[in-house]
Amino acid sequence: MPRPLVLTADPALLDDLLRLCAAAGAEPDVVDHAEAAAPLWRDAPLAVVGADAIGRLVASGLPRRAGLLLVGNDLDDAGLWRQAVAVGAEHVLFLPDAEPWLVERFADAAADPGRRGRIVAVVGARGGAGATSFSVALALAGARAGRRTILVDADAYGGGIDLALGAEDVAGPRWDAFAEGPPPAGGEALTATLPRCGEVTVLAWPRTSTPLIPAANVEAALASARRAGDLVVVDVARSFDEACRVALSVCDVAFVVCPAEVRACASGRRIADTVALFAPDVRVVARGPAPGDLDASIVAEALGLPLAGWLEKEPDIDVALDEGRPPGRGGRGPLAELCGRLVAELLP
Repeated sequence: MPRPLVLTADPALLDDLLRLCAAAGAEPDVVDHAEAAAPLWRDAPLAVVGADAIGRLVASGLPRRAGLLLVGNDLDDAGLWRQAVAVGAEHVLFLPDAEPWLVERFADAAADPGRRGRIVAVVGARGGAGATSFSVALALAGARAGRRTILVDADAYGGGIDLALGAEDVAGPRWDAFAEGPPPAGGEALTATLPRCGEVTVLAWPRTSTPLIPAANVEAALASARRAGDLVVVDVARSFDEACRVALSVCDVAFVVCPAEVRACASGRRIADTVALFAPDVRVVARGPAPGDLDASIVAEALGLPLAGWLEKEPDIDVALDEGRPPGRGGRGPLAELCGRLVAELLP
């Protein structure tokens, strides 16, 4: 697989770039002059060029390419900016300020280009709507389909997604491990340490505290999860705190789970409008029926969203959650069947 390219003859800069590559789990091709870069120039997924090498790069006549980054050391160097324009650099970076961003770019470049997981956010139209049950069942459906699946709890004050999955006693880091620093940028490095329940990897909140996780660390965790998994399911709180807004902004699709009730639809419309501010694709999963419930088309119309599915009530699902039996685990019943269909649509 092509590797990121680093072009510099500056030993100090090279040390910094190799350190960032190691943090990203990337192994670069390193060259010290433009002529040596020529055989790798077109195929490298990312090219990072030091300011010391930019003059020879301009003179070499190498073609413009996407993913060209220039690392400089003088923000006020007008000549550097002119040369960046001459070679078509996408960005001019300055270390150490740009280190977190560059680590993410190295990690993206090192990832399998054919693997980019889909992030699915799930939020309830009201409290008790069944969003957590749906999140767990969707993750289990992904695992049954043979997809590498990661379940993420973005509801700091919920009951705990690991508890719903029956993984509360499984050892491994929770969100508090990333309160002071970002998670590993390499997806495999992240998922190798997280708790697992069967074939589902879980990132949950600790049971005894609720640390403040910087938004940048939440975004980094989700980016790492996307690199490692085929399906990343995020259970989002209706508080829309910073972590939830980040999750919605990076997701591919968001599902609003709404009971087929008048009051749920009223609150669900406000939830749907807020989710749509961040997520590019928002759909509703309607839950019912019971005597007096609305039908699916009315729920979808009330929320102003396309209907993703109609979920009939499933007996004893709340009892199963309390007993540590994950909803939809057996692959049978309305919830498991709907989630199986949605996984097939999301990951054909």
